[in-house]
Amino acid sequence: MEHADEFRKYAHKLVDWIADYFENIEKYPVKSNIEPGDVFRQIPASAPEEPESTDELLADFEKIILPGITHWQSPNFYAYFPANSSYPSVLGEMLTAALGAQCMKWETSPAATELEEAVMNWLRKMTGLPEYFTGVIQDSASTATLCAILTAREKFTSFHVNHDGFDRQPVMRVYCSTEAHSSVEKAVKIAGIGKTNLVKIPVDDAYRLIPEKLEEAIINDIQSGYRPLCTVAALGTTSSTAVDPLEEIGLICSKYNIWLHVDAAFAGSALILPECRWIITGIERVDSFVFNPHKWLFTNFDCSAYFVKDTEALINTFKLVPEYLKSQLHEHVNDFSNWGIQLGRRFRALKLWFVIRAFGLNGMQKRLREHILFAGNVKKWIDQDQNFEILAPVNFNLVCFRFHPEAIHDEEDLNRLNENLLKELNRTGKLYVSHTKLAGKYTLRMVIAQTYVKEQHVNDAWKIICEKSEEVYQNFK
Repeated sequence: MEHADEFRKYAHKLVDWIADYFENIEKYPVKSNIEPGDVFRQIPASAPEEPESTDELLADFEKIILPGITHWQSPNFYAYFPANSSYPSVLGEMLTAALGAQCMKWETSPAATELEEAVMNWLRKMTGLPEYFTGVIQDSASTATLCAILTAREKFTSFHVNHDGFDRQPVMRVYCSTEAHSSVEKAVKIAGIGKTNLVKIPVDDAYRLIPEKLEEAIINDIQSGYRPLCTVAALGTTSSTAVDPLEEIGLICSKYNIWLHVDAAFAGSALILPECRWIITGIERVDSFVFNPHKWLFTNFDCSAYFVKDTEALINTFKLVPEYLKSQLHEHVNDFSNWGIQLGRRFRALKLWFVIRAFGLNGMQKRLREHILFAGNVKKWIDQDQNFEILAPVNFNLVCFRFHPEAIHDEEDLNRLNENLLKELNRTGKLYVSHTKLAGKYTLRMVIAQTYVKEQHVNDAWKIICEKSEEVYQNFK
């Protein structure tokens, strides 16, 4: 495809396909149920020697690729956390792809840098974060957490590790709860701190980090000659959306001069609702904060909003300017390649700008409140059904529950029963839920957060859960 006319023809065709896809997405099985290797076996072992037609490409997309896709944009997707999209986000992403801009520096596309600055200021105000926070878009919360730990490492060693390595440095310690995301462990490994120096703090019955246990661990480490470096607090853990007690954790971190990073990857979007801002009580003691608009704010992956109090420490951790990237303007503009790990940067701010403007703050708030209301309905149905039980507080729009018939008491039997139920639910193709384990209990997770989910979708999902649970129980006996 080398000519604009041909591109125009197929671009129009693809836009029609995308619009039809969104309109008819409920007709697809939510979860792909193909067998391992099914797609691979249909792809030739070698690349084609000669050009192939766009018609052939699109036909193979329909035949080979589409059956192997799990439809994350289906309103019947309740698994994991969402990777939401929306009509305005897709439009913004299309323009981003067309521009093909590499936005590493202000000079390489001034509008990309300045739009990112403006949109991050919007997000800071929308979420009620302090004005002294400065924002930058990272690719994911995992990267943002790594940035936070690296910045803490450099700030507290006066940037010596970047220059000289770990020689003559005390062993550093990082703290998080036993329910914290696996990205924390990955970050301490990449940062050279070592997974054995990640101290996992016990949680209470609501799966929140216990502050007294955190302080106890810090005191023990100091007495043993370690250097407490960073604590990662979770506002909305992955398994259950538990909210760590930020104010108490902040007081402890301030007392011992420890960097406090907040991972609010999913639940941070709820901060656009004033009634949810109780979760950031104590935010004034936080050094860095991340949440993902690509989860619950209708924006295509990847778009992670990272806010930091000490911008200078962040930049000094990552800044490296070879001669071919030097500019006479660097003192007057932000070069976001110096604000994180990547040199090359996509124009992520464009789709976020489209989404915020297209929905408006009121429109976004309305959607989130609906999702929280729908989750509250599911919790009510579970509370009223003697065969089901809630396994964690419903803080936002994630419901953690299990099927527990009165006649079954053995925990291993209950775990197998609920594992069977999960398989049967997902096999229907009519909904997709995922699982976790809480206190050793096999737990079904139903997160109600897809952009276009409606009350009827949730009602229908609950009916399927009830029907399948009875079938699974009869077969289990």
